[in-house]
Amino acid sequence: MATFTNMATFTLPSLVILLLSLLSVANSGSIGINYGRIANDLPSPAKVVQLLKTQGINRVKLYDTDSNVLTSLSGSNISVTVALPNEQLSEAASKQSFTDSWVQSNILPYYPNTLIEFIAVGNEVFVDPKNTTPFLVPAMKNVYSSLVKYGVASSIKVSSPVALSALENSYPSSSGSFKPDLIEPAIKPMLSFLKQTGSPLMVNIYPFFAYIGNTDTISLDYALFRDNKGQTDPNNGLVYKSLFEAQIDAVYAAMKALNFDDVAMVISETGWPSKGDENEVGASAANAAAYNGNLVRRVLTGSGTPLKPNEPLNVYLFALFNENQKPGPTSERNYGLFYPNEDKVYDISLTIKGLESDPIVNNGSKSKVVTTPTASPLPAPVNGGDVEVSKVVNTWCVANEKATREKLQAALDYACGEGGADCRPIQSGATCYDPDTLEAHASYAFNSYYQKKTRGTGTCDFNGAAYVVTQHPREHTIGRATCESMQFRTAPIVTALGSHAAVFEHQFAASMVKLVNILDYFGNGEIRRNCSRLNR
Repeated sequence: MATFTNMATFTLPSLVILLLSLLSVANSGSIGINYGRIANDLPSPAKVVQLLKTQGINRVKLYDTDSNVLTSLSGSNISVTVALPNEQLSEAASKQSFTDSWVQSNILPYYPNTLIEFIAVGNEVFVDPKNTTPFLVPAMKNVYSSLVKYGVASSIKVSSPVALSALENSYPSSSGSFKPDLIEPAIKPMLSFLKQTGSPLMVNIYPFFAYIGNTDTISLDYALFRDNKGQTDPNNGLVYKSLFEAQIDAVYAAMKALNFDDVAMVISETGWPSKGDENEVGASAANAAAYNGNLVRRVLTGSGTPLKPNEPLNVYLFALFNENQKPGPTSERNYGLFYPNEDKVYDISLTIKGLESDPIVNNGSKSKVVTTPTASPLPAPVNGGDVEVSKVVNTWCVANEKATREKLQAALDYACGEGGADCRPIQSGATCYDPDTLEAHASYAFNSYYQKKTRGTGTCDFNGAAYVVTQHPREHTIGRATCESMQFRTAPIVTALGSHAAVFEHQFAASMVKLVNILDYFGNGEIRRNCSRLNR
């Protein structure tokens, strides 16, 4: 902070301006970043810490408790969120001794030299294909009890990142509500725990997903924080200038409906990909720079949301690096702000100081465009366009029997999680649980994702874990899921159309998907739908 040696030089107006600016900063939010490591070409943790410090990033969120990373963060003054993975929820929920040992091994050796401030228990548990939801709150309580036992509960908070798909409805924002089947067994107990312990709800919010599924109803400017006419909530008259804020307020409204209006919120993930498959409309470096750049400026220089104007926005960008081993579509490997060689994918400021020296530009990036040996010049922002879909009428996406179990499991986790496939029918006891094999469940999830993406080019690969077939999976020689949901059924409508059947079926399928996406936008705000409903 600057030192003033001659107070007589300050006039009353200048003091007022200084006071207002300090109040503005005090009410502004914070920017952190997610440091994922699903890659084989990333710099060492020590180099990563130096990169974070150079960029002025003082909050980082991890997906584990890697010893090398936590040791490298020691003494850095960077606040850290660590994670207990979904795979350990069952044991953490059933055994206090397990969480005691976990805290002893993964927290106490590093804290307080490494500034651990949050433990994320699980990640997007409600869409975990392994059905770990029943274990979530008991695991959170046991972790907290272990923190109390070792005297660090007042400094380290316990939460769990929730996907926006936990909402039954998100449009308009004032009508936000949680899915009924989650409220009693999970949402209420979790919010009660968070309230009692003074911890925030962590939410992963991606306007990109809502946009690519509804390009005809959501403007790109609205999704990227650019100038737009805004959306007025018909129930309360609040005007939203960005989809991001509208989605946050939908979660606030959902919590208020359950009488948990006083639980704070942290946006544990949000971002925009710099590259995507042909059907991933809007995935470009220019749009990523606009989204993240405008978001950072909004968070660091603004207030809260229209519904909660006095609540600062605390946001973790996704992600620090492009991660070359992430399964799923091309976009999944291109959310990073940096390449593995530490070059910038695009140039945006991440601090107040950086913003002060930058011109305010509507695309979010600095006026100087960065080009590196590994990056081509930024393409123009994408505002729309047709998606190339499979020209073959009947196609399905199935698991590649030659893929390793690890690759299949990772791809299945993506499809049922971030990918938004409807995996409820393959939960234990559900209609499509049998045959209970990894390959059958993966085929179901991959096909759900593929059909949801209108069978677009590149939507059935999953990093080599899947491929397209023209023969129905139940007729395929390999044992695959045989549920009706595996078929995007239009045959009864087109049987009498003769030579025109193929064209009609293709157009009908595309129209149905578009209709479902439109209804989804008004009913849920996310690209989540149950493909099986189209087969009834």
